[in-house]
Amino acid sequence: MATVADQLIDVLVQSGVRRIYGVVGDSLNPVVDAVRRTGGSARGGIDWVHVRNEEAGAFAAAAEAQLTGELAVCAGSCGPGNLHLLQGVYDAHRSGAPVLALASHIPSTQIGTGFFQETHPQQLFAECSHYCELVSGPEQMPRLARIAVQNAVGRRGAAVLVLPGDVSHESAVNPTGVSAPLGTPPAIVPAAADVDRLVERINRAEKVMIMAGAGCRDAHQDLLALADTIGAPVGHSLRGKEYVQYDNPFDVGMSGLLGYGSCYDAMHEADLVLLLGTDFPYNTFLPQRNTVQVDIDPARIGRRSVLEFGVLGDVGATIRAALPRLRRREDRSFLHSMLHKHERSLQRVVDAYTSDVAQRVPLHPEYVADILDEEAADDAVFTVDTGMGNVWAARYVTPNGRRRLIGSFVHGSMANALPHAIGVQSAAPGRQVVAMCGDGGLAMLMGELLTLKTHALPVKAVVFNNSSLGMVKLEMLVDGLPEFGTDHDSVDFAAIARAAGLHSRRVEKPADVREGIREILDHDGPAVLDVVTDPNALSIPPNITAAQVRGFALAASRTVLGGGVGKMLQLAKSNLRNVPRP
Repeated sequence: MATVADQLIDVLVQSGVRRIYGVVGDSLNPVVDAVRRTGGSARGGIDWVHVRNEEAGAFAAAAEAQLTGELAVCAGSCGPGNLHLLQGVYDAHRSGAPVLALASHIPSTQIGTGFFQETHPQQLFAECSHYCELVSGPEQMPRLARIAVQNAVGRRGAAVLVLPGDVSHESAVNPTGVSAPLGTPPAIVPAAADVDRLVERINRAEKVMIMAGAGCRDAHQDLLALADTIGAPVGHSLRGKEYVQYDNPFDVGMSGLLGYGSCYDAMHEADLVLLLGTDFPYNTFLPQRNTVQVDIDPARIGRRSVLEFGVLGDVGATIRAALPRLRRREDRSFLHSMLHKHERSLQRVVDAYTSDVAQRVPLHPEYVADILDEEAADDAVFTVDTGMGNVWAARYVTPNGRRRLIGSFVHGSMANALPHAIGVQSAAPGRQVVAMCGDGGLAMLMGELLTLKTHALPVKAVVFNNSSLGMVKLEMLVDGLPEFGTDHDSVDFAAIARAAGLHSRRVEKPADVREGIREILDHDGPAVLDVVTDPNALSIPPNITAAQVRGFALAASRTVLGGGVGKMLQLAKSNLRNVPRP
């Protein structure tokens, strides 16, 4: 006799799910046993991917879903297991990744009694999901399972199914049947009146700038055709980098805290800014005038910037509708001036640490990222820890239309790179996967190195080991605060990885960087490269306010008065060419 857990797993198999990431536990046992009885993905069933922390399992599912665009699943047992899931489910939901979280629950008869490990999952997950419902009896299945799947896939985000252990163990009441999941979502075509208005506004403008985001993922050629027709420089958000920057002669870099190039200047000098498929969060970097936004989500239109008007529609469909009616700009002076400014900025900012580093110790992280970019495969997937790792990836990982770049770019959680890599590598076993880990992030979920060993996942973890929380240090400096609590003891992560049975190497000299990276990338199996980098190599945005510059100076004076003159001298040497004049 099939159980409720069997029905759930049958629905997931029908939905194309091939693995579940999680940690086994008593309330989850009926579901795990149902997975076991499928025989694994090799027999058309589902694999159980054992991770060391449910948070990592949710991160892994989020990354798999972002890589494939298909449903991925994670699971946690009642109480603490559910709480561990939360961080990764938040990340999945805010990234628009179709993830189903199976949150098992205490026995149904004990709900509301303050029972051992009791929480209220429906309340906990409400903010980070499109759908979160309790299965209170077998009569609700398999219908609720299919509704949960449809919400995750159709609405692009997380769905949560709360399943008490005793209910999942009960016999099924309804036949499971067969039902196909949602097909390919249609492109949203903008209203004709909106297209008319967009065409008129673009044709009237003399200097147009495009700020493009992840919503341009399927519109690369359309975007370039638009930029060519109207002579527009094209900037991008961090999430848009992998879809926008490659083969793009109109590229002027990024804006924001991680920005570089002339993107900021282009936005503020243009008399029309087109926000295309981006929910760029830093409103203070946007001009707040002369702006039109195109997006498929009406809730995003106008929430970051004052708009002249918004257009509800798919970016590609909108461009294709407008392009034939746009006048071609023969005057390219604005575009050319922004491209020249971009080149000069790149020479000053991006190449500052990669041109003369042969004798510099500790290593500049920029140099490491630059060599990693050169040596990684053309179709590599990079997962990136939040913090300074985002900066090095934004500035040194070169997109080409085949590479992928995945991080916690919206939720901004630390410790995401390694578990994200687990999800990517599980879904793409033949692909090179590089986790760009910060030492602070890796230390938080370091147990997942054991997951690499357990499942023989050939992830290559490159640890930027500066014994510091570099981004937090920078945030303190621009707020006028001396650094405090950001530095920690030096750790030999290569030795830890080696003790866990992984191939590893530690690099401390510039001359060994390329050889070390090649060794790790060429290794047949999981491997860790521990690179000791300069804790004072901080990133300064290309455009910062006078108040931030004063804050930086104030922090310096406070640090000097506090006896830290040596630190500030090192910091000045590391960043002098990156600090703009107020």
